[in-house]
Amino acid sequence: MKKLLLSTAITIMFASGAFADVGHAKKETTDASEMIVGMPGHSEKVDRTIDVILLENDDGEMLIQSEEMNIKQGETIRFKITNEGELEHEFVLDTVERNAEHKIEMAKMDMEHDDPNRIRLDAGASGEVVWTFANAGTFEAACLIPGHYESGMHRKVAVGDQMAQADVDYTTGKIKKIDAKAGKVTIIHGPLVNLDMPAMTMVFRADEAMIAKMSEGQDIEFVADRVKGKLTVTQLK
Repeated sequence: MKKLLLSTAITIMFASGAFADVGHAKKETTDASEMIVGMPGHSEKVDRTIDVILLENDDGEMLIQSEEMNIKQGETIRFKITNEGELEHEFVLDTVERNAEHKIEMAKMDMEHDDPNRIRLDAGASGEVVWTFANAGTFEAACLIPGHYESGMHRKVAVGDQMAQADVDYTTGKIKKIDAKAGKVTIIHGPLVNLDMPAMTMVFRADEAMIAKMSEGQDIEFVADRVKGKLTVTQLK
């Protein structure tokens, strides 16, 4: 009888362990390769690089600055990220829903993760995330350190079968003045939807290649964004 009880106990113990292992294994199968936003990319297969600046401005905003993140499905992007702020920031690629869930967790306890879809940088530091966007959809780049997202540190990442130019809001305008030496152009423009700014006349920064396409009095359609804290023409039709 004792041998029977002992045998039964051992059988139950191993069975319980097996069930525990199955449950654990199931939990561990969720990794970056299964993420909706895509998967880690290979450096030797990078299609293009997007420079990203993390910073705070004088208005109390925290910003992720870069060109528009319009990406072709299947593209591998190297995000070259620099923290030009005075605080620690992070850069996370995920769905809006998953970022919202993780933001709640971070509010309870500020955790630093070591995942391929994110990087955390001290002030003045730089690093990179190489990512392959395998799936089409609208995703998000964000900083989930408590209070940073709420201060404006997030932006849309649009992934489509083709470069998602349709998702870009172009603004109509007329070039009033060009200062090529200073890299500045004065534009009389309509509302800047992406910056939540009304129609007015403003001075924008533009690189040498962009200015070479411009002339005073020219009617244009353009996209502007904040780059290193300065309003900059980033795209031009």
